[in-house]
Amino acid sequence: MPSLFDPIAFGAISAPNRILMAPLTRGRATDDHVPTPIMADYYSQRAGAGLLISEATGISREGLGWPNAPGLWTREQVEAWKPVTEAVHRAGGRIVTQLWHMGRLSRPDVIGMQPLSSSARTAPYHNEPNPYVEPRAATRDDIARVLDDYGAATRNAIEAGFDGVQLHAANGYLIDQFLRDGTNFRDDDYGGSPENRIRLLREATERLIAEAGAGRVAVRLSPNGETQGCDDSDPESVFVPAAAALAELGIAFLELREQAPDGTFGSTSVPKLSPKIRKVFAGPLVLNQDYTLETAQADLDSGLADAIAFGRKFIANPDLPERLRTGAELNTPDPKTFYTSGPEGYTDYPALETAGA
Repeated sequence: MPSLFDPIAFGAISAPNRILMAPLTRGRATDDHVPTPIMADYYSQRAGAGLLISEATGISREGLGWPNAPGLWTREQVEAWKPVTEAVHRAGGRIVTQLWHMGRLSRPDVIGMQPLSSSARTAPYHNEPNPYVEPRAATRDDIARVLDDYGAATRNAIEAGFDGVQLHAANGYLIDQFLRDGTNFRDDDYGGSPENRIRLLREATERLIAEAGAGRVAVRLSPNGETQGCDDSDPESVFVPAAAALAELGIAFLELREQAPDGTFGSTSVPKLSPKIRKVFAGPLVLNQDYTLETAQADLDSGLADAIAFGRKFIANPDLPERLRTGAELNTPDPKTFYTSGPEGYTDYPALETAGA
């Protein structure tokens, strides 16, 4: 069986190992969602990953309700991403960007308008006051516009130098809001049956493929358990057919963020669906959440996964693949600096050669 340190092809992207950096919101862009120079340092430091998946990146002002997260809908944003991708490539790395529409989780104080969702249901929040408001249920015209936005953002990503794109269809954001029956109460072609609820996922993926080619398009799903108020009464009935539909489209890889009962960043008793998704998705399957070196290799050995995406470990360990390969001690991430501005907790975690100097 393959090792985490063996090469793999993700469609048209050749990776030297099977250790991916998961998408991680870090909030270092400007107030206008323009990438900043420090982001080039951050990503290039981590270029030893088999593949870097960028932080979630907005496809439109409507869809990006997170302060200081980057976007890909303006000329200034595209130009500011170019030094980031160039720095990664100079360091020998590969990077795809994750395309993001937050749907009802777009805060109106950030986007300056009422958000959009599958249905007019307000998202919950962990404390008061709730910054979310009731969203508009998307019309057919809204859906057409959002699909155009996905296409335009993909073109912009390729122009900016990314090696590909990943559709963010997980974690309770717009695509997930359409997928799940706990947030989708529509009675048209985009609601009701699992086939209809999968429709937007399929159409958005097709838009990405039309611009970048299937070999440079990935998708992220979070099939088990509730996330940010988004849940489903029978996740197997929608996520297994969704994975099968993505397999038919020939995407480069599918990433699953799966929670467990003992999860450290969200937990659930809902069983993981990766074993059933593996049966219908023969392409590269990437699993994520709470992995150690041992559990990651075990899932490769069993054939359940082809690669593993690490998140918080990559925040604190820019040279994570080398640390895992050599058994070196791992730095501990500081949650207080996950979303703050500046270099602290961002570009100042030591690499092995720095730590040993």
